[in-house]
Amino acid sequence: MEKQKEHPIRTGCDRGLCAAAIGRQDRQLNTYDWLADVPGNAESTDLVEVQFKHTRKGYFHNVNNLPLKKGDVVAVEASPGHDIGVVTLTGRLVKLQLKKANLKSEDDIKRIYRLARQSDMDKFREAKALEHETMIESREIAKGLGLKMKIGDVEYQGDGQKAIFYYIADERVDFRQLIKDLAAAFHVRIEMKQIGARQEAGRIGGTGPCGRELCCATWMKNFVSVSTGSARFQDISLNPQKLAGMCAKLKCCLNYEVDDYIEHGRRLPSREVVLQTQDADYYYFKSDILAELVTYSTDKRLAANLETITAKRAKEIIEMNRKGEKPQQLQPDNQKKEPEGPIDLLAGDSITRFDKAKKKKKKKAPKKE
Repeated sequence: MEKQKEHPIRTGCDRGLCAAAIGRQDRQLNTYDWLADVPGNAESTDLVEVQFKHTRKGYFHNVNNLPLKKGDVVAVEASPGHDIGVVTLTGRLVKLQLKKANLKSEDDIKRIYRLARQSDMDKFREAKALEHETMIESREIAKGLGLKMKIGDVEYQGDGQKAIFYYIADERVDFRQLIKDLAAAFHVRIEMKQIGARQEAGRIGGTGPCGRELCCATWMKNFVSVSTGSARFQDISLNPQKLAGMCAKLKCCLNYEVDDYIEHGRRLPSREVVLQTQDADYYYFKSDILAELVTYSTDKRLAANLETITAKRAKEIIEMNRKGEKPQQLQPDNQKKEPEGPIDLLAGDSITRFDKAKKKKKKKAPKKE
């Protein structure tokens, strides 16, 4: 029998479905290389994107012209020694990623030495095994010095010669003595790197209230300040518990749609304007910004005789009121008032018909003889 040909989608994949040479998207800040199967893409540049622990990435020159593809473990130039990372992107898209990284000098781009050997991986695993214990001990050292800082993560270099300590601090910290104590305790070169609460959440990862993986751990690299104004524009309740993300800061996704809400909000009438009809005066109650619908009530504070009309119709009534005219009703003359509450089309009745509490009949006690 002839040997069956491999499915092109499954070629070169260890598990799951992925396009050829693109690799499975199982790393933080993954970039989907949609040019990977284009002929000549890998040869268009010798720049390669390499990812290390969590969200730390670097860009390197493939000076030895190694046949690298996404997922390869490589040894790269570091200061001092070498580091071990995973290739996450090759080809033309690396140049675009390089612009986002905003590297000001070509000196920041180092070289790739080789594909990682077994001896490199053994040293790498030994160094990684020390990270958690080092983090716990370094926290105790910082606490003993009375420093107002939190060491959130420790990352050892692949050859074990250097360790990066990621910390969070609200104020400026003088950690000169801390560096001396850490170097004496762990006998490695020390590098302190300050990160924010959002960056820490991205490094740790997790699932947001939306049910998806955190944006800061999947694709977001640049963090823009978020204010409560974004929530106000979208008519979101200013509840701190609901507005805060896993990092205890305002959710980054509050900024995603705020521009659309601002644009549509400009088409709505002012909330302070009272609509006058021949029957009653109507006050602003609520609005559906994206649908450009406004609901009015005959009471300033309570929901009474609610009427929902379009923003266009509301502006027409405002213009009529300015001329001293009052329409018969809020709804257009050729449109009937919509029935209150949703309708169950199958039952032909309101779906809230079962919500009415039934009065329980009291059983009469038997008469005593």
